[in-house]
Amino acid sequence: MVAESLIAHADYAALTPIERQTLLVAAVLHDAAKCDTTQIDADGRIRQPGHARRGAIDARIALWDMGAPVPQREAICRLIGVHQEPFFAIDGSRSGLSGPQLVRRLSWLADLHLLALLVEADIRGRICADAQRVLDDIELFRELAREEDCYRQPRAFADAHTAVAYFRGAQVHPDYALHHEPGARVTLMSGLPASGKNTWVAAHRAGQPVVSFDDARAALGLRHGRNEGAVAHHAIDQARALLRERRDFVWNATHLSDAMRRKSLDLCLAYGATVEIVHLEAPRAVLLQRNTRRDTSLRNADLLRMLHKWEAPLPTEAHAQGFWQADGRQARCVMSAGQCGGVAVEA
Repeated sequence: MVAESLIAHADYAALTPIERQTLLVAAVLHDAAKCDTTQIDADGRIRQPGHARRGAIDARIALWDMGAPVPQREAICRLIGVHQEPFFAIDGSRSGLSGPQLVRRLSWLADLHLLALLVEADIRGRICADAQRVLDDIELFRELAREEDCYRQPRAFADAHTAVAYFRGAQVHPDYALHHEPGARVTLMSGLPASGKNTWVAAHRAGQPVVSFDDARAALGLRHGRNEGAVAHHAIDQARALLRERRDFVWNATHLSDAMRRKSLDLCLAYGATVEIVHLEAPRAVLLQRNTRRDTSLRNADLLRMLHKWEAPLPTEAHAQGFWQADGRQARCVMSAGQCGGVAVEA
């Protein structure tokens, strides 16, 4: 019903072929995780908390296995991940953000024209009592985005540091630069084990100190999964020392989920660091083959279980970002933060 409602919309026909494909896939998959997140309360109320976030992860895994282009895949996953948020742009009680704050953030995650079409189809493609009220809110969401000049492009900010501070809750205005005493430049690696992070660091950050949980495990003589608290403590102490000295370094870890990255980002940004996230990935078969050949205690089965924590970095997290894809020994950049919610097939 949602897909049919989307296709019938006059604005859908005016989109580019890639935009139509992206939006249709997002419409088909947007509620795919509802079955796995359904809860029935004591009073009989049926809820699916977290289904959008879980759905984005499930869609990412499926599209990754299909070999979908990374920019288009991430545009689909971001649409799925935020598809409920425009419903609450006017009533900020659910998001905790004002309307302008919400559209500014969402514009860095998705093309808001595509997002508005998706959520409108989501409402028109269902049977509910308050459809017209929600449709009115979606129109107000569109108007807010146009007022902020971010309906079809990310909201402009004075500079990257101001944007990062704003998206982390600082009370600053996007148009006025926040003073920044620069510290270290940190490259925060992200990606599944065996995705090529060590190779990338050797090729692109040669000579810089590297903070690594794997190195910490080796130094402590621990196997993967054993006493991870001690491993983390060892690595964080190294990072803190480099941040105090304002020395550029690489933080080489999986940093797969938003929660995992946030801990490292909190520390780096507290010391005034400028952070670039570099996300590495490779096809499933390449990962498993590499991991089998590596000197590691991580089994392939454990590696595959980590897929369900895979939340790709968002442009709102750090000062810069790049997605790199490795099909063989060589990796190439396939997406940068500047694309945000775009759906270009190649960077």
